[in-house]
Amino acid sequence: MPSLAERGGGELSTPKLRGGTPERAGLDPVETGHLIREVRALTAGDRPWAAGAVVVAGRGPVVAVAEAAGWAVRYTAYDPQRDAGVELPETARVPMTVDTPFDLASLTKLFTSVAAVQQIERGTLGIDARVGAYLPEFRAAARHGVTVRQLLTHTSGLRPELPLYDCADDAERLALLRAEPPTGEPGVHRYSDLNMLLLQHVLERITGRSLDALVRDGITRPLGMTATRFGPCPGAAATEDQRRPWAKADRGMLRGVVHDENAWALGGVAGHAGLFSTGRDLAVFCRALLAGGAYGPARILGPDFVDLLLSPPGLGFALDQPRFMGALAGRGAAGHTGFTGTSLVLDPATDTFLVLLANTVHPRRKPPNSAPRAAAGSRMARAVWGP
Repeated sequence: MPSLAERGGGELSTPKLRGGTPERAGLDPVETGHLIREVRALTAGDRPWAAGAVVVAGRGPVVAVAEAAGWAVRYTAYDPQRDAGVELPETARVPMTVDTPFDLASLTKLFTSVAAVQQIERGTLGIDARVGAYLPEFRAAARHGVTVRQLLTHTSGLRPELPLYDCADDAERLALLRAEPPTGEPGVHRYSDLNMLLLQHVLERITGRSLDALVRDGITRPLGMTATRFGPCPGAAATEDQRRPWAKADRGMLRGVVHDENAWALGGVAGHAGLFSTGRDLAVFCRALLAGGAYGPARILGPDFVDLLLSPPGLGFALDQPRFMGALAGRGAAGHTGFTGTSLVLDPATDTFLVLLANTVHPRRKPPNSAPRAAAGSRMARAVWGP
C-alpha cells in the first residue's frame, strides 16, 4: 500500500510551480524590481552583507522572482589581522546561480518538524506524549516530563546547545544528550537546537529509520525536491573559514559540508542542521504547505495537520517575526532563518512565499544582522498590498 506521501488520497492534483511574471502572480512589478535590486546590492562592494545570494518569490503557483547575485565562492581564507577575506582571483571564483545549493542550517528544523507532524497524523506519535515514553534512557528529559509538543514549540526549557563537537566519540555525545536536564522554566519559549536533536531520536526510535531517510521518503522525494539532501554537497555555496578562536573547531574553508559544528560532529545528519537545498526546491516546499500539504499528485500532510504546523504557537516554524519577515509579519506568516544566512517566509493569508538564501558567513561568521531579511519581507509585502 502506498504511503501517505506517495498518494494523492483521491484528490485532484494541485498546480505545480511555474515561471511567470509579477503581473501574472498578482504582484507589483515595481516592488519586485526593487526587491531584486536590493538583493543584488547586498552582495556588492568590498565588504558585502553576503558574498552571494539567491531570492525566489511568488504567489500561488507562479514564481515571479528567481534571481542570483554575487559569488558562491569568493574567498580562499579569512585574514584575522586585516579582518577581511582573502579574495580569490575573479577567474577562480564561482558565480552564484539560482540552482546553487546552500547549507540550510536551522531551516533543517522545519523538515524535522514536518516529519514529526507526519507521524502525529499517522497516530504513531502523540503530540502531548512524554519523550520518556519513547526514550526512557534519556533519563533527564524523562524525569522532567518533557513532551513532544514542548520540543516542537521550543518550550522544554532545554538550553540552546551543548558542546557535542568537543566530545571524544558518539558514545560520549549520546551520554551528554541523555543526561541533559531542562535548565529553563517549562512552557516558556527558549529556542534550542537540543529540542530538535531529541525529536530526531524520538522519530528514529518510533519508525526504526534514520532522519535522512524520513525526510527523503516523506518530504523531498514525493515533492520532487531533487536538490534537497543532507550533505556532503560538493557544489554548494561556501561558508566559513572555520578556525579557532572565532569558531568552535579548526576545519578550514568549508564548502559542501555542514557548517554547524554539532551537526558535523554527529556525522552531518541532525535534527537541527545538516540539510542543503536550493531556492527553487524551497519554493516547492513553501508551495506544498500553502496548498494544504499537497503538490501536484503528492500529499505530504493533510490540511488539518498543516494548520496544526502553522497555527500559533507554531510547530518548528516561527510565526509573525518582524526581525526577518518585515511587514509580512503580523498576518499569520510563518518561516525560519538559518545561521548561515538562509531564510524563508510563507504567508497563507496572501498565498505568497519568499526564499532568501545567502552565504553571509563566507569567509567568517558575523554578528547576526536580520535587517536585510526584514527589508526583503517588507518589500514582498508591498508587492502584494502596494506601497
